[in-house]
Amino acid sequence: MSALQAPAPPPLPAPLDALLRRLRLPTLRRTAPEVLATARAQRWEPAEVLRVLLEAEVGGRDRSALATRRAVAGFPTGKTFAAWKPHLSAIPLPTQQALQTLEWVGRHENLVVCGPSGTGKTFFLEALGQAAVEAGRRVAWFSLEGLGLLVRRHRADDSVTKAVRAILRADLVVVDDIGLLPVSPDAAEGFYRLVDAAYERRSVAVSSNLHPAAFDELMPKTLATATVDRLLHHAHVCVTSGDSVRLAQATAGHGVVPLALPATARPPASPTTRPTSPRTTGTTGTTGTTGTTEGTHHG
Repeated sequence: MSALQAPAPPPLPAPLDALLRRLRLPTLRRTAPEVLATARAQRWEPAEVLRVLLEAEVGGRDRSALATRRAVAGFPTGKTFAAWKPHLSAIPLPTQQALQTLEWVGRHENLVVCGPSGTGKTFFLEALGQAAVEAGRRVAWFSLEGLGLLVRRHRADDSVTKAVRAILRADLVVVDDIGLLPVSPDAAEGFYRLVDAAYERRSVAVSSNLHPAAFDELMPKTLATATVDRLLHHAHVCVTSGDSVRLAQATAGHGVVPLALPATARPPASPTTRPTSPRTTGTTGTTGTTGTTEGTHHG
């Protein structure tokens, strides 16, 4: 016998529903019928009813704001510290833990993570960015190529400075994978403009295959010197090392989920052996077939 379902609570009166819509309290309006029905049944105090409803609205707004900050940040994959394996990183564990407090973001300090490809630089920065978003901070994620596109797009109307200022509405700006590709003049300019505008005002986190001291291999020496000077003045520098974690996982066969054949592609089961049928004799003619099987006649 199926369990009886509880009756749905009565809807809010139309005037009250209209007021909540006008005040833009969607979560409160959605949860109010059930909360009010529970309050009547359990004889809650009016203040308790108000507290529960307001807490529901605040929780709904917090979830909506978190989703918006995460979408605006533009993270590449969505990786968080839930999947991070600290022991696989060359960054000392105390340093990892200290950076995860995000106190350096509050002090407008920078972070540089440099080292060979596949040593967890981007993963670590994205996990830090996700933690910052969950802590209520705003994050912006860029590549050098993205900064170059921004400069080209806004140079026509001389609004590059305004565009960089808009980026710095974020508390933390991440520039990922410096050193993998040649740096165009526009990208070099965009990177310098960002670091210069953020200096002692916002935090910039960078991942790079090269130490910043070698950035003059990627961009003009004068521009590289000015950029690195501002970037490193208040920066934590973490150097990764070792073999590529991705390559090690791939070599060990841990980079993919083992393939499974769909049911329609599986080999057929062996047929069941059946008893040999009795011998049948017959004569086939143009008008029909006559045969006998152990004395039985088929006409």
